[in-house]
Amino acid sequence: MSLVLSPPKILLLAAELAAKADINGLRHLAARHDAVLRKDILLRVLLTYLPEALPSSKYVGLLEEIERAEYSESDYGDIDHSAVEGLSDQEAAKKARKLRLLQLSSTETPREAAGDSTTQFLLRRAYKVDEEAGLLDTLPDLLVPFLDHSPCIRTLMVSAILPLIRRNFEYYPASPIPHTLYSFQHLPDRTAVSLLLDQTGNTAEDYPAIGRDLRGLVGPWLYNEKRWTTRTNESGTGGATSDDSLDTGTEQHLCSGWDEVLEWLTTKASKSWKVAANAIDQWDGPEDVDLGGYGAMWLNEQEQEHLERTYARAALASALLISEASQEALSGAQSIIHKIMALLDQDSEPKLQGAASLLPPISAKEVGSLLSAQNATWLRNDLLSDSNPLTSPTQGATQLLQRFVLSAYLLTTGGAPCTVRRAGELALLQDERDQRSEAAKLIHNLSSNGPKSNDKYWTKARDEILWLRDWASEQDGTSSGHQVMGVFGQLKREYLEVEILKALLANTRYALARSLYEDGPNKPLSDQVLQDTIFAAAYNAFDNASNPNRTRGGLKKCDDIIKAFPKTIVKSLPATKRIEALLKATHALSEFRIVLKQGEPFTPVLLRVHQDPIAIVGKILEQNPKSYTRLHDLVDLGANMVAAGLTTKSSRGSTPGGLTPEQERAERTTAERRITAMCIDAALTEDDFETAYSYVTN
Repeated sequence: MSLVLSPPKILLLAAELAAKADINGLRHLAARHDAVLRKDILLRVLLTYLPEALPSSKYVGLLEEIERAEYSESDYGDIDHSAVEGLSDQEAAKKARKLRLLQLSSTETPREAAGDSTTQFLLRRAYKVDEEAGLLDTLPDLLVPFLDHSPCIRTLMVSAILPLIRRNFEYYPASPIPHTLYSFQHLPDRTAVSLLLDQTGNTAEDYPAIGRDLRGLVGPWLYNEKRWTTRTNESGTGGATSDDSLDTGTEQHLCSGWDEVLEWLTTKASKSWKVAANAIDQWDGPEDVDLGGYGAMWLNEQEQEHLERTYARAALASALLISEASQEALSGAQSIIHKIMALLDQDSEPKLQGAASLLPPISAKEVGSLLSAQNATWLRNDLLSDSNPLTSPTQGATQLLQRFVLSAYLLTTGGAPCTVRRAGELALLQDERDQRSEAAKLIHNLSSNGPKSNDKYWTKARDEILWLRDWASEQDGTSSGHQVMGVFGQLKREYLEVEILKALLANTRYALARSLYEDGPNKPLSDQVLQDTIFAAAYNAFDNASNPNRTRGGLKKCDDIIKAFPKTIVKSLPATKRIEALLKATHALSEFRIVLKQGEPFTPVLLRVHQDPIAIVGKILEQNPKSYTRLHDLVDLGANMVAAGLTTKSSRGSTPGGLTPEQERAERTTAERRITAMCIDAALTEDDFETAYSYVTN
């Protein structure tokens, strides 16, 4: 039997049914008393009394019916009126006034939802479910059916609920963000983005998911007009705006949360480059978003262009910021640049190993204006600034950065570790001392660690060193008026060729050295420089020898170096004669036991630096019994010392001057007389008067 209910009793009964989560009872009551339970009243009852823990799927159908004002009644039967049937109408009215139903609108209600009670209810209900029951992950069941009802519902779902659910429940459930939906929405934009990404790439196991995080957390978060100054300015009061603010403020800070993403990326590049490299490899930038099927990006042309340009700039900055000087890190930097060039539809070069083999030229027209010492400050400051020409997403900047990376790679693989930024400083500052230091380090390591019998290795090493000087710009056929100078740009080619030749000779690559510097059609060194370098290398081998026998070790190397260049080191050269005499004299000493200083073995260099080399003959006579009988051998030894220029202070090493024939004859005579006198004294000391007498008379 149906009971006639007063409006207060109907309201009390609705609150009772809502509190018990009796959705069918509410539907039945609303269908019969729609004049009392108007849409806004019923939604307020639900907002106030419906348990927050109730699954949204249980009542979302009722919400749709309330919105349509059409209820699908089932055979529910009679409603239980026991809660109100004992009340008088006055008592019911008094109790109804105490229900204190929550208002649908609040100070937080979006302007576009001002007259929309359904939207107001959904927004407030979403916050209550999260705050009171902690059921954030159930909110899609509540809101998705109403995504097309109001833009602000879709915005809440996509820009806040979706990234927060993914972050806390799907991606990193062990480290959730300690904020409710409401408080998360009211965080400063930079703070919100920082929290969304604070677990991204923290361990190597997480690296494959970095792109997922950027696509699934950052992408949806941007789907909100309030994130964009262009949108907030358009919807604001407006007013006079200076040209400066238009040129800098709006351009630089269209979206502060996006700025935080870019700073996160560059910070990771400087501290943990693999995170940045994986991020850029896996994520195609602001267009690459995952909105969960709940929406589509709606950025205007200015905003889209801003995101793409600033992402490219941040990626190029990340390549510069990688602080590790390893082949792997430099390959990572190159992959970053390649990815951005692909996004910019620019032609890129092969991977580092391929580029190192090709040593591609650079266009002076593209990069000439960038190669300035004034631009060196941009390597360390304001990398994300629109004013920074080195991180600008232009063909010239990407070409130049590729040269920085390849230069650093060649230096690093050659044993002189170098970062991208360091290579940039060498190229932009053009400090000769720094460049000479790096070149010396590189060539020393190549010489010390390179294979002794691989001409291909040394040919490639020479090509790389020369490429580092001008990046092959002389070969690109352009005449832009700009002189391209690489990381060795201040070093003369002659200097580099001399150092390369020294390394070749130190590593016994005589045939290759001869083919490059003596037999080639375009000789890179003048005859005089080539001669001086060969003689210097020969003397260096001599000075580092430990055995005075010319058929072994350093003396053999010295001999081989001289003989390796028959067209350049002809026998008639005074310097050739001197070094040949030095080898003969030193080899003659190998037949005797000699100790010039107690505890130190005799080495060839001691002969070359001795203030009075003839005195060494005296040591031979003292330490080798009967050696005085070899007068002729010892006289020949002295003659070779004279011919080698050892007896005159003005003729050390490869000094081009030497003695005149008259001076040399006088020196020979003096040496012969001294040695003869020494042999006479030695014979007398050993009581061999007959031999001593023969030397005196002859």
